[in-house]
Amino acid sequence: MITSFLDFILISLSILISVAFYTLLERKILSYIQIRKGPNKVGIMGILQPFSDAIKLFNKNLLSLESMNFTLSFMTPFLSLFISLCMIPLMMYNFSTLIDIKHNLLMFFILSSMGVYFILLIGWSTNSKYCHLGSIRSVAQMISYEVPFFMIILFLVLLSQSYSFTQMEESQYMLYFFFGNILLFIMWLSSCLAETNRSPFDFAEGESELVSGFNVEYMGGWFALIFLSEYLSMLILSMISTMMFFSPIKSIISMMIMIMITIMLIWVRGTYPRFRYDMLMLMSWKMFLPLSMFIIMLPFIIP
Repeated sequence: MITSFLDFILISLSILISVAFYTLLERKILSYIQIRKGPNKVGIMGILQPFSDAIKLFNKNLLSLESMNFTLSFMTPFLSLFISLCMIPLMMYNFSTLIDIKHNLLMFFILSSMGVYFILLIGWSTNSKYCHLGSIRSVAQMISYEVPFFMIILFLVLLSQSYSFTQMEESQYMLYFFFGNILLFIMWLSSCLAETNRSPFDFAEGESELVSGFNVEYMGGWFALIFLSEYLSMLILSMISTMMFFSPIKSIISMMIMIMITIMLIWVRGTYPRFRYDMLMLMSWKMFLPLSMFIIMLPFIIP
């Protein structure tokens, strides 16, 4: 029990440090896409920039509006990060998970669904119309894409005949699920972008329409926690994508695949413009949902 707890602490700290460097990687990639340098002053080639930003954000004074529900506004950024941290023990490290349960994917369903409530509370508790509009957009978007998101996972569960990542690994011993399911993998990555409110589906943070979206009234440490939660969920989804379509992260090849997926999530932001909101909903309900429903029926149709 103590060993598992220490393992969880060490892995969580390592992943949080990797989140810090992931933000630096994003700024560097976006800057080179736009033919500029990006952060290059703090440390060698700007490598200490994330720590400089973290110190600056957590040293800022927290100001609250008179109309703001202070208790909820104070708690929800912590809770959104806590939900993302709860997903870490479900991942496979080396040869096993930190929490040895047979239904890791069901636990992942529950935790990822709970993230919607905290984004809604973040927007609602401030009593600001821009925050509220941003959170409503985010909830509508996340609920819409959760349906094909979970159906894709259920199809892979049917292929492996288990809700466990360990059994999923054994099912991919001869052939990765990626081969033969490339269309499914593209749909999965698009759903991951929509689930994490990333560009081109970043309607919750539509700067051109909603100032800064659901986090417009959050500053300093509050904003840093929301920021950490978003990037941590991106890294976790990259790990889950690798485990479900390729193999658990315990070899150089699977590590390289995971890094490629994380870079692709950033590259999409620097390449594609934001969707129109009606196009986003149309793609979910009229393209991804019928396709995922058809694909999930294939194991029962094909003898």
